[in-house]
Amino acid sequence: MLLTISGLPGSGTTTVSRLLSEKYGLEMVSAGEVFRSLAKEYGMNLAEFGALAESDDSIDLKIDERQKEIANTRNDIILEGRLAGHMAEKAMKVWIKAPVDVRVERIVSRESGSFEDKLSETIEREASEAIRYKTIYNIDINNLSVYDLVIDSNKWDQFQIADIISCAIDNNSYF
Repeated sequence: MLLTISGLPGSGTTTVSRLLSEKYGLEMVSAGEVFRSLAKEYGMNLAEFGALAESDDSIDLKIDERQKEIANTRNDIILEGRLAGHMAEKAMKVWIKAPVDVRVERIVSRESGSFEDKLSETIEREASEAIRYKTIYNIDINNLSVYDLVIDSNKWDQFQIADIISCAIDNNSYF
């Protein structure tokens, strides 16, 4: 089984991926966690590291090439990340979405800080990523046509979303 879970920051992709990883006994590879750990290694916040990544394509390329390699050489894995659905050709592809204010509230609860600061950082980060994805890969991050399933995490909690995806997995000929 190869499953990709993608979405913008704070949409719930990591939480849902972890739940599915536990349920199905699958390894999870998270691009977001790699990006956050790299930002920390560089001593930068996410907005600063995103700005650096804008001027240094090698950062995105490292993360994305790793996911592409994993997708093409391994089975029984969940790839979680913004571009994971574009990096894995033969996978069930899921996009989790939520309104920006909901996502920012979630980001504030996990990282602390003020809503206004995190809203500004999130908008800046997403704009930076959209430019990089278009420039590097010619991917429009807002075009969801590559995904098999799009779920709004403002309507369902993480357990319900995992159940919806599980239903799709259990009744799908991909696997």
